[in-house]
Amino acid sequence: MFWVLLLLLAWAFAGTACARLCLTAVRAAAADARDAPTDRERDLTLYEAAFLSGGPARVADVTMVSMARQRRLLLAHTGWATVVDPRGRDEMERSVIGAIGPEGQSRIAPVRARAAGAEAVHRLGDGLVRAGLAVPEGAGTTVGSAVRQVRAAAWAVAALGATALLLPVQTGTPRLLVGLWFTLPLTLALSCLAIARFEVHPYSRWASPAGQRLLSALAGKPAGDEGSFLTSVAVRGIRAIGEPELRAAFTHRDQPWRE
Repeated sequence: MFWVLLLLLAWAFAGTACARLCLTAVRAAAADARDAPTDRERDLTLYEAAFLSGGPARVADVTMVSMARQRRLLLAHTGWATVVDPRGRDEMERSVIGAIGPEGQSRIAPVRARAAGAEAVHRLGDGLVRAGLAVPEGAGTTVGSAVRQVRAAAWAVAALGATALLLPVQTGTPRLLVGLWFTLPLTLALSCLAIARFEVHPYSRWASPAGQRLLSALAGKPAGDEGSFLTSVAVRGIRAIGEPELRAAFTHRDQPWRE
């Protein structure tokens, strides 16, 4: 009766994953209801929109793009950043200038990484978390991860069921009956996935449901001026940059012999 052990293991996978999904969805719904008034009480700043859309790296990107558009930072298509105006107008710009270093010139990739890890960006993220707009860093109980766990459990149940059916025939236990027993945990997992597909809206890595609503409202505003361009970069990333040379500055990769 080795297949019974496999069945118990299948139930453990499916039951644990589905229970986690249900609990996580309930917590997310409660947090969504608690933070619902937030999106009617404030507007997002450019840096806040960047953080909620793409995290700390997006904040560094939009800061550098903003400075480049004002001719206070030169971003060459070869992947180098050069400081033109060493006076940062806010703490994000000062973080970028500090990440470039005292020589005033550096590769964009390390500047982006150092600026994303600056204390100013951490404070920005902490403030968004306290406001209920951002997901706490390292949170492992998101709905998205719970859905992925249920999906993995469904595949595990199917694999365990197939293994049980491939075992040598045992007297008094028809293969059809064995298969039917494994369909129960598989049905549970698939049902949870179906419910999540229609009842649970997608959750991002950085923005909470309240933060996502603010981002949606921000994305719906008319474009055309400089502020709208930077907002588009904050929400969509460097793919929203229209200038080929400026976009090439972020996407440039050195050949090995150039290192």
